[in-house]
Amino acid sequence: MGILINDGTLFAAGWADALTLPLLASIAVGLAVFALVRTATYAVSTEDLEQDDEWRYNTTRINELRRLSPLYRLFQPLILQFAQLNRRLFQDQLPEIGRQVQAAGLPRYWTASEYLARIEVIALLSMPTFIYVFVEIMGPPGIAMALLTTILTGYLLRRRLARRAQRRLLAIKRRLPFLLDLLTLLMEAGSTFLVALNEAVEEFRDHPVGEEFGRVLAEMSMGKSRTEALESMRERLRDDEITSIVGSIIRGEDLGTPLALLFRTQADVLRVKRTQRAEAIAGEAGVKMLLPAILVMAATVLIILGPFVLNFIYLDFMS
Repeated sequence: MGILINDGTLFAAGWADALTLPLLASIAVGLAVFALVRTATYAVSTEDLEQDDEWRYNTTRINELRRLSPLYRLFQPLILQFAQLNRRLFQDQLPEIGRQVQAAGLPRYWTASEYLARIEVIALLSMPTFIYVFVEIMGPPGIAMALLTTILTGYLLRRRLARRAQRRLLAIKRRLPFLLDLLTLLMEAGSTFLVALNEAVEEFRDHPVGEEFGRVLAEMSMGKSRTEALESMRERLRDDEITSIVGSIIRGEDLGTPLALLFRTQADVLRVKRTQRAEAIAGEAGVKMLLPAILVMAATVLIILGPFVLNFIYLDFMS
């Protein structure tokens, strides 16, 4: 009977141990999943951060970034660390990056160092995929290739920002003469500058030129003078043609020249520059077409003379 009790006790203890390990493992997995979900929910949530008196303006900017960018919400600590590092390593390049961020029409809450950190985080997130692909293809040397591809990804994203800014500036310069013409017509019809600008911004609201002059109108509504708002747009875009036009408008306003006349003159200047730019592009087209034309001619010559050359070589070889 004692043996049976002992065997039963051992069996019960073994059964309890067999249930305890899976139970503990399940509890650990549940806690890990709960912690992961809670962390992800906190990261994705757009709840505002608490503000203090010293950093309330920067905190407001960060709160807006958290609303606008899911990537920033998920990786905010990492982006801030990279931004601090970028301010030390790329101090000379940050002003140009900041100009391109503004010219590309991206949210004004991004600083140059943080946007560069965003590019670096995207490149790092793509690195595991590159490592898996290249290691599967090349073996261990694929790790070095994956690192090079990650660096290339960051470089291409940086170039993409520059191209986006360039395309947007070109779109603004193409549509700017029409906006100036509309301002001229409205002001000649008796509208004030603010009313005419409001109508022009509403007409071009879906175009970058409308967005930029909308910011000018908003800054004027917040208390900036007309000159300060235009100078802010000039600093924001930093394009030679736009700088020249804004400078002419500011000088004309200081001299008392009617704005309608200034806008008409600058619209004509823009059209002349657009014609000159088109002529320059047309002149470059001939040079750019030279290499493809040579390749086509070489291919045509090979197709025509190839059979004769092969026939001659074949007959000479047979003889």
